[in-house]
Amino acid sequence: MVMRDHHRSALYAAERMAFGVFDGAGPTRAARIGGVDITVPPEARFASIESICDYVDRVMAMPTVMARFPRSSAPVRVRARRGAAAATYEPGPDGGVIAIPETASGRWALRELVVLHELAHHLDDSGGAAHGAAFRGALVDLVGIVVGPEARHIYRVVFGQSGLPVR
Repeated sequence: MVMRDHHRSALYAAERMAFGVFDGAGPTRAARIGGVDITVPPEARFASIESICDYVDRVMAMPTVMARFPRSSAPVRVRARRGAAAATYEPGPDGGVIAIPETASGRWALRELVVLHELAHHLDDSGGAAHGAAFRGALVDLVGIVVGPEARHIYRVVFGQSGLPVR
C-alpha cells in the first residue's frame, strides 16, 4: 500500500529555505538562525556521478552513520538520471538506487544536501510517508552527522518554522 505524501511540497519548500541559508552565507559564513549566531558549514558540490558514488560510499561507512541507521548495511547505488527536474531514490529488494541528474540544467542536484536527502530515503526504515516526520528525523540526523551540528540546527529551525515536525 502506498501512503499519500502529504508533506512533500512543504518539505521541498523548507529545504529551499535551508539551501538559501547555505547559499547566502557569504565569505564570513556567519548567520543568525532561530535566534542563534552560527557559522554555516561549507557544503560539498560534486563534479560528477562518480564523485557522488565515492561520497555516498564514505558516508555509509561512517561509524556514526552505521550506529544511528540500522539500514546502513543495505547497499545503495548512485546512477545518472536523464531528466533535470528531480533527484530520486528508488528502493529495491537488494538495496536502493539514488538517481541524480547530471545534465547542464540538472547541476542544481550536484550538491551535498540534495544527495543527503536522497540517502535519507534509503536510511529511513520507518515505513511511513516518504517525507513524513520519521524521514525528516532521519534527514536532520544525517545532515548533522555528516555536515555538522550547525547544519542540523539550520534544518531543525527551518522545519519547525515550516510546521514540519521531526521525529
